[in-house]
Amino acid sequence: MRLASTARASVLVSAPMASSRAAPFSTTSYMCKRKTKDNNKKRGVSSLYRSGPREHISMSNVPLPQPRADYKPSITVDEKHGLWGFFPEPNKLMWTPAETEKHGRAWTVEELRRKSWEDLHALWWTCCRERNMLATSKAELIRSRLGFGDREIAAREAEVDKTMRAIKHTLTERQYIWEDATEVAESDPEIDLHAVDGQFYKPSAYEEESHVPDAWASEAAKPAEASKGEPTKVPS
Repeated sequence: MRLASTARASVLVSAPMASSRAAPFSTTSYMCKRKTKDNNKKRGVSSLYRSGPREHISMSNVPLPQPRADYKPSITVDEKHGLWGFFPEPNKLMWTPAETEKHGRAWTVEELRRKSWEDLHALWWTCCRERNMLATSKAELIRSRLGFGDREIAAREAEVDKTMRAIKHTLTERQYIWEDATEVAESDPEIDLHAVDGQFYKPSAYEEESHVPDAWASEAAKPAEASKGEPTKVPS
C-alpha cells in the first residue's frame, strides 16, 4: 500500500513538470504566419500589367491620373544632324529598289590623278557616308524581311568600292613619287630640306659670283669702236 501511494504521488508531482517542458513556446503561432509565400513584399506588383499589391494599403482607393491621349511632345530635330547621313534622306528610312538603282559609274584612276588632295579627301568621306547608308538599308532589309532590294544595294556598293580602291591607288602613286623626289632632293647640293628659314632652294650657296658681260652689250660696242678710227666726212 505504501508503495502504491508513493507511486501515485510521484506521478502527480511529475505531471505539472512534464507539461511545462512540453510547451515552452507561444501558442499564438497562427497570428505570426506570413500572408505571402516569399519575403518579397512587392511580389506581383507590375506597372506593365497594372497589377497592384496583394494587401490593401491606404492609397488603394485613390484614383490614378490618366495620361492624355492627344499629347505629343514637341521635339525639335536638326535637319543637318550627322546621324541623317546613315539614311538616304531626312525622315526617310531607305530608298526603293528603283531609287537605289539610279547611280553612276565609279571614278577611274586616270580621272583621280588630276584631282587635288582636298578633292580626294572629300570624295573619300563621301564614299564612306554612302557605305554607311547602304549598310543601314541592308540591316533594315534583314530586320523587316522584305525579300527584295539586295541586288540593287550590292550593285551600288560595288561601284563605291571601286572608287575607294581607285583613290587608294592614286594616293599610293603620289606617295611613291614623293619618296623618289625626296631622295633626289637630298642628293642635290642646291636643295636644303632642313633649312630653318624656309628657303630650301639655295643656288648661291656653292656658286662663285663672277662678272660676266652680256653678249648683247659686247655686240653693241663693236660698231662704236670701229667708228672712232674713221675720219669724219665733210659734205661738199
